[in-house]
Amino acid sequence: MESTGSGNELGAFLRAMRERLSPEAAGLPSVGTRRTPGLRRQEVAQLAAVSIDWYIRLEQGRVGTPGASVLDALSEALRLSDAERAHLHLIARGAQPPARRTVQPPASLLAILDGMPSLPAYLSDFRLDVLARNTAAAALFGPDFGPGVNVARLTLLDPGIRATQLDWERVARETVGNLRRNLARHPDDPRLRQVIDGLRSESEEFATWWDDHTVQDRSHGSKRIRHPEFGDLTVCYDNLTSPDGADHGITVLTPADEASAAVLRAVLTDHANRLGGTRLRPVAG
Repeated sequence: MESTGSGNELGAFLRAMRERLSPEAAGLPSVGTRRTPGLRRQEVAQLAAVSIDWYIRLEQGRVGTPGASVLDALSEALRLSDAERAHLHLIARGAQPPARRTVQPPASLLAILDGMPSLPAYLSDFRLDVLARNTAAAALFGPDFGPGVNVARLTLLDPGIRATQLDWERVARETVGNLRRNLARHPDDPRLRQVIDGLRSESEEFATWWDDHTVQDRSHGSKRIRHPEFGDLTVCYDNLTSPDGADHGITVLTPADEASAAVLRAVLTDHANRLGGTRLRPVAG
C-alpha cells in the first residue's frame, strides 16, 4: 500500500522546506495574506517546472521514485543547502545526488576576456550559464548580463532582449538546437535538464522548436542588434571552446562592417564615460 502524507518522510521534509521559505526569498511576489507560512505547493511546482498534480502526489507519497534531475530542480526551487540536497536524494531514491560540476572558470580564460577590452565577450558552459563576461559585454548587453544569467532563458524569455535582437527567431531556434546537442552529450546533468524543462513549460516557441528535434552547433554566425541609444549594428559571433574537456566556451562578438564598428565604439565610449573612465576586469561567478 502506498504511504500517506502523514507517514511519509519525503513528504514531511518537502513540506518543512517549503514552509520555511518565503515567496520573497524564492524570487516570487508576495500577494495578499497567507494563512500558512512559506510557499504554496503550486509555487514549488512552478519553480521546479513540474506539474502541480504530480507535486501534490509526491508530497503525499503517491508517486514512484523521482529522478535525480527532478530532485535537483526541487532542491533549487526550495533553496536547499548541500546537506539538505543530499538528504532529499537519500530519502527519495536511496542514493547520493550526482556530483555538482565545478563552474569556476579557468584563470587563463579570464585572462583572455581581460585581454580583449574592445570586443564584447563572455564565458559560458554547456548549459549556457554565463560564468564571466568582460566590460564590453556589459556595455552592449547591460549591467545585469553576467554570472547567474542563462543565455537560453534570456534569449527565449526576456522581452527586452527579444526587442533588441533583430534576428530573434533564427537566433532563438539556434539556441534550442544547441541545447538539444548539448543534452545528447550530457544526458544526466541535472542543471541542463532543469534549464530545458523550465523553458518547455514557460515558452511556447521553445516547446514547439524542441519537439521538431532540430540540432545545431552555434559556433559561428552573425546577428543584428538594435542598441536603444546608438542604433543598429551587425556582429559576427565565434565560440572558442576550451580544450580541457570542461565544455567551457568564450563567445566573442566582432563588428561585421565599419558602420557597426562605429556603433560599437560609441557604445563602449559612452559606457566608459559613465564609469568615470575606469577599466573593469572581467566579472566571474
